[in-house]
Amino acid sequence: MRSAPHPVTLRQLQYVAAVAEARSFRRAAEACAVSQPSLSAQVAGAERALGVRLFERDRRRVLVTAAGEALLARARRVLVEADDLLEAARRHADPLAGTVRVGVIPTVAPYLLPRIVPALRKALSALLVLWEEDRTAALVRRVAAGELDGALLARESDLGDLVQAEIAADPFVLAAPPGHPLARGRGPLRPEALEGERVLLLDDGHCLRDQALAVCTRARAEELGFRATSLSTLVQMVASGAGVTLLPLIAAETEAARAGLSARPFAAPAPGRTLVLAWRRGAAAEPALRAIAEVAARHAGVGAPSPRPSPPLRGGEGEHRSRRPR
Repeated sequence: MRSAPHPVTLRQLQYVAAVAEARSFRRAAEACAVSQPSLSAQVAGAERALGVRLFERDRRRVLVTAAGEALLARARRVLVEADDLLEAARRHADPLAGTVRVGVIPTVAPYLLPRIVPALRKALSALLVLWEEDRTAALVRRVAAGELDGALLARESDLGDLVQAEIAADPFVLAAPPGHPLARGRGPLRPEALEGERVLLLDDGHCLRDQALAVCTRARAEELGFRATSLSTLVQMVASGAGVTLLPLIAAETEAARAGLSARPFAAPAPGRTLVLAWRRGAAAEPALRAIAEVAARHAGVGAPSPRPSPPLRGGEGEHRSRRPR
């Protein structure tokens, strides 16, 4: 255990991270609400203490050195751990009180949140959940960086080493115009029935696209060139007769009915995704997130969680603040 004061402070690491993000000492100083000379002095002090030059500076730009890139990743982890330490101290008295920031993907937010937010308000009245909508890759990155406490995602996506609590199975259904041959049939479909069909999918960046595309590729379906930015646009294109699509069950009731489409299930084992709440290993908000996951699983309104146990630890009313993907 070190007894002498540490030569590098958290404030210095905060300023270093701010400069690296802004690529400017002036903008970093503004973001940190300090004077530029003060910030520059702290960054220089960190460089002296570490014995490494972190930035290349000239009048036009600031560049992070190769050594700086390697050390910045560690500095950011230290800052995240420091934030978790403070949050853990605040939650010590009541882990189910306070504010929790949770991300949610666009193909889940409009359909699941209306079902679970009232239940969360009733079951966890002292907890305020702030919801932010974004795509999977951005949410995973923000959870790992400590900008969010957790996120509602699909397990089939790349979630890194985030801890996961299962919410529900969300099987896919075929959505087609009422007059389409696949819509007129009775009983569940087998995925092979999609062979040769023209299928519309979401744009790149949506994890649902990757999951649906895998099904279509195995079935030898033909993906059309148009790629939608939302499920609402997708079903409107299907309603126009452009082709068929796969919808997650959680969205099918709303979107298929709105567009006048027929929704037909697939035979077991049906293709689909598994909705999970994911968070950083050791996150201070873990007790609250586990409680949120339990309430969400009871009120999701789609498939029950799979009978297999969730993996071991690896890795209030909500206010929905939508961050639309750019």
